[in-house]
Amino acid sequence: MTVDTLSPQDHIALAERWGAHDSVPFPVVLAGGEGAWVSDVEGRRYLDFHGGYSAINFGHRHPALVAAAKTQLDRLTLSTRAFHNDQYAPFCRDLAELTNTEMVLPSNSGGEAIDTAVKIARKWAYQVKGVPDGAAEIIVAGANFHGRTMTIISFSTHDNHRAGFGPFTPGFKVVPFGDIDALRSAVTENTAAVLLEPIQGEAGIVVPPKGYLAEVRELCDDSNTLFIADEIQCGLARSGPTLALDEAGVRADLYTLGKSLSGGLLPLSAVIGRADVIGVITPGDHGSTFGGSPLACAVGRATVALLATGEFQERSRELGAHLHARLNELDGVTEVRGRGLWAGVQIAEERTAGRRVTELLAERGLLCKEDRGHLRVAPPLVVTLEEIDLGVDMIADVLA
Repeated sequence: MTVDTLSPQDHIALAERWGAHDSVPFPVVLAGGEGAWVSDVEGRRYLDFHGGYSAINFGHRHPALVAAAKTQLDRLTLSTRAFHNDQYAPFCRDLAELTNTEMVLPSNSGGEAIDTAVKIARKWAYQVKGVPDGAAEIIVAGANFHGRTMTIISFSTHDNHRAGFGPFTPGFKVVPFGDIDALRSAVTENTAAVLLEPIQGEAGIVVPPKGYLAEVRELCDDSNTLFIADEIQCGLARSGPTLALDEAGVRADLYTLGKSLSGGLLPLSAVIGRADVIGVITPGDHGSTFGGSPLACAVGRATVALLATGEFQERSRELGAHLHARLNELDGVTEVRGRGLWAGVQIAEERTAGRRVTELLAERGLLCKEDRGHLRVAPPLVVTLEEIDLGVDMIADVLA
């Protein structure tokens, strides 16, 4: 039996038998994708309103990204950082120029980028701020999602992310998201950094109160504390501007990027920001075999080139306004949160039965993610106005 002859049930049974049970995938076996559409092994097409948790910002198999990958596959895929390669430095330069930052440290996954930012912040606190060795603290927000490494789940407030995995990494304080008074009370002379998502993704696409991010910046300046913005999901035009913090007119000291940095083609992430902060990392302090590989950097350069035109930022803002307006009109919707082509659609309790909502949407040809009573809507930024209307009409039909 070859892969091409396997039925959806065969694939699901094989995954159940041989794959680790680390998730509960939706019972659709995808085999192809183009733009805002995917198809399963039986050829049925679905409109993608999931967007790979923001990794598919530029649609499935964007021609420019695929072409960059194919070209690089014929040249060089890996050099490690033991040697220079001809894609690394141009990628770092291009990404820094796009984001108006000074230094780039590439890595692979978003979780790796967060771990790296934590390491940088702690070393900066000891070497620059003068925090006693081993005493550095990092303040995070409740309901955060930054990944699932051991360090990251140590400051998660999601019980299912932590249960059974202790003991946890110390050195973190948790305060409510959007509460500047709680944050101010938590800062001490040992605070190395404040780590926040400018818009919380897994919490339900939650936008903080107006002025909050500017107040965080002011507090960090006053206390000589680093501001780290996790833009792995909300950044790179997903919420409108290139960086979500730009909407508030605020700059972070460090940013973490990932997911759509490679357009969903392969793992690529980065910590970007101030050179004097990232510069505390010296040879031997940190490393990654695949981080900054020529293949990843070539695709990353193609991604940066797409963003440099401003087209996707404009599409996110304009089409996002239409998406939010349509969603707010739906019966059974109590709240629509978010910005750009990113929405958390809160459904009235009597209209939802958890996963059943997404099952009904899939039957109609729409793929979406449901979590804790809200639909997560994040179509690729290449989606058309007509496709948005088609998807929203399917949601309306299910909620009717």
